[in-house]
Amino acid sequence: MKKFTLFLILFISGQVLMAQTDVEKGLESIRMESIKGQLEFLASDWTEGRAVGTKGAYMAADYIASMFQTYGIQAFGDEVYTQPTRSERMAGARPELYRTYFQNFSLIEYEPGDEQVFSVVTSNPGSESSMDFVYKTDFYVQTGTVGQKVQAPLIFAGYGYSDEEKGYDDLKKIDVEGKIVVILTGYPGHRDTTSVGYEKFKPEGRYATYYLERNKMQKLQDAGALAVIRISPGMNAMSGWAQNDIYRDNGGFNESDKRPNPYYANRMSLPGKELGSNLSTFTVSARVANEILSGSGIEMDEFEKKVAQTLQPASQELTGKSVAFKTSVNSKVVNARNVLGYIEGENKDEFIVVGGHYDHLGKWDGVIYNGADDNASGTVGVMEIAKAFMATGKKPEKSVVFAAWTGEEKGLFGSTYFVRDAKEKNENVVLNLNYDMIARNPEGDTLGNQAHMVYTEANTVIGETTKKNIEDFDINLDLELRPSERPGGGSDHAPFAQEDIPIFYFMAAMHPDYHQPSDELSKINWEKMQNIIKVGFLNTWKFANSDDWKKTTLKTNSEVKP
Repeated sequence: MKKFTLFLILFISGQVLMAQTDVEKGLESIRMESIKGQLEFLASDWTEGRAVGTKGAYMAADYIASMFQTYGIQAFGDEVYTQPTRSERMAGARPELYRTYFQNFSLIEYEPGDEQVFSVVTSNPGSESSMDFVYKTDFYVQTGTVGQKVQAPLIFAGYGYSDEEKGYDDLKKIDVEGKIVVILTGYPGHRDTTSVGYEKFKPEGRYATYYLERNKMQKLQDAGALAVIRISPGMNAMSGWAQNDIYRDNGGFNESDKRPNPYYANRMSLPGKELGSNLSTFTVSARVANEILSGSGIEMDEFEKKVAQTLQPASQELTGKSVAFKTSVNSKVVNARNVLGYIEGENKDEFIVVGGHYDHLGKWDGVIYNGADDNASGTVGVMEIAKAFMATGKKPEKSVVFAAWTGEEKGLFGSTYFVRDAKEKNENVVLNLNYDMIARNPEGDTLGNQAHMVYTEANTVIGETTKKNIEDFDINLDLELRPSERPGGGSDHAPFAQEDIPIFYFMAAMHPDYHQPSDELSKINWEKMQNIIKVGFLNTWKFANSDDWKKTTLKTNSEVKP
């Protein structure tokens, strides 16, 4: 009896020990040597910056797929058929369906063509006059994906700025549908730091101004505007179109008498089944702006001063004014691919997606933008979490997809395509982890352990679990939690959040090497990167094996602002 009791105690202790070590096995597999080896290849010159659709990106994708296969992660990409040879067919072989690690899709790369026409038309009783301006002398255009020929009335929409929470909306009392909208860059008070508007509307964050302008364009597009004309008071737009910049400093890394080919000059779009929006955006010189506003009573300096203090929109139709324009577009199709692997859970139809983009800016004029932090670091994080899940030796309750996205730098195209495709297939995606730039230090991070995590505010358990995991496993990470109602921004969690899929998103720091050739391996904080990967694994493992995180905290009616 004593022997049996001893055996029972040892057996139960062993079972408890096994339950305790599943997670520990996963953590132990996240090794520094593995992290360094993977990052050193992805950020090497051989992958040439991994720009979407390039040979370097395809090489990186093959490498990621091979790592998934090495770890035992199943393929979750496109289904294709084998292609038996003639002799194999004669022997009885037939094409068989199998799944690959690649999710293929096509993008349209486009840029303005050589022919661009822009005329300001003034109509008076009994007469009509037209001022015809010259491309890259008085105007520049960001076209849509196809050329357009339009003549439409003008409407002045102030800054085209809306902030419902703070009670300002330039678009509220005007109808921009079918019109060409004239706006000023910035927001009320942005040029006067002592103004009421500056104090109230100043955006926070290094790239907040970029997102502000992008959101303005999106709202005008959604409201049905045919085109947008942007005026920038106090700036000489013409200087950017000059052709005689001699021996310029190209971003702090070399001098050249040749204007560098900017990465974002060739834009891309993810085509759908319909044409969709084709908004053209014009930047104009001061003399074009004056021609557009002449006779309207609008004087730009006075307008800006008044609105900055009163915070009262002054949008109006520009009576008797229209613009006729014709754009041309040069375009081509670029094939691209995400890399997808997965572990099937006990509930095979419920998916958590762990992702990060593997593309960067590529190679321009012989200079390679390796993107060690952005986002080879996050891609390694995805691969390490995949390995850690396999190392536990346990099948999770939920299925987990491991995704390396492409096309993020051009517009979140890889993740957007995945979300669209999953929705069409009725795949039940319940959560997304996004890694983007997880290996650098922000300014003032003297201990080298600061980072932040954005997550869906309603899912409060995500934040609580994160703090608990850092404390319980003694992880050296000073993590700032940033809950958000529907997290947006320029990274791959956004397409999931737009479909009301909860997300949590890790980022270590914005830094001066962002989108520069100097984003190199030598500047990586390896320990921080490893710790962020560990927290991501701990969180994902917990969420893949429980439903507690799904509980939401919703605002009551008294807490919702009218």
